[in-house]
Amino acid sequence: MWIDTHCHLDAREFGAQALDVAARAAALGTSMIVIPAVERGNFGIVKGLADGAPNLSYALGIHPICVPNARDEDLVLLRRLVEESLSDPRFVAIGEIGLDYFIPLLCEPAMRDKQERFLREQLRIARDFGLPVLTHVRRSQDQVLKHLRQIRPPFGIAHAFNGSFQQAQTFIDLGFHLGFGGAMTFTRALQIRRLATQLPLESIVLETDAPDIAPAWVHPARNSPEQLPAIGRALAELRGIDAEHVRSVTGRNALAAIPRLHPLLEQ
Repeated sequence: MWIDTHCHLDAREFGAQALDVAARAAALGTSMIVIPAVERGNFGIVKGLADGAPNLSYALGIHPICVPNARDEDLVLLRRLVEESLSDPRFVAIGEIGLDYFIPLLCEPAMRDKQERFLREQLRIARDFGLPVLTHVRRSQDQVLKHLRQIRPPFGIAHAFNGSFQQAQTFIDLGFHLGFGGAMTFTRALQIRRLATQLPLESIVLETDAPDIAPAWVHPARNSPEQLPAIGRALAELRGIDAEHVRSVTGRNALAAIPRLHPLLEQ
């Protein structure tokens, strides 16, 4: 099965069409879409969307880009909502969380400290409730790995992975899978394409990150979970293997990375 492990279907680019997009994605073969939250203001929005279609699920978390405006009370709220949401079958993970050392504001010392503090508390929530994490690792692979080693959530995904082979292996050793999407479809993305080709297929999950990171045939237009099967076929072409094999293995990998998806896909 094709599973989109990371899609911001709640983004304003989709607007009132979000559920129609999900339905079209399902018709094209995308069996499940995971919608990560980014701040307390959209916790209820991602849940509401996930309740609207059989191929939708959601995660709760505070994105590092949203950390500057986040408050400590948001972490308290997140922990409470996570505990309450364990009875909701469509709640599947903690995310999107992590570190971003690309945006200048987020690289200032005080903001780096705040990002790390928010990441660590969210990792503790994941650990305490036995949930996977969907991690944002932009220019921060080693720093995120440091916190994962110390706090050890049970499993998760390094979203939009673009690190080294050594960093990839460290994530894998920690029980993580690596997310690949539209970026690997660009011929100039040499390192990402090498990673997508040479890493064990059993360590890879697919994602769109829609509406962002559109594949080469869509860029610069809006990305969509409708593109997930074509992205999977592009991975198969890169690796010189059958697309059906990629569909089967990456789907199985997604279920290993996010176990709460199992009952949703059995319905």
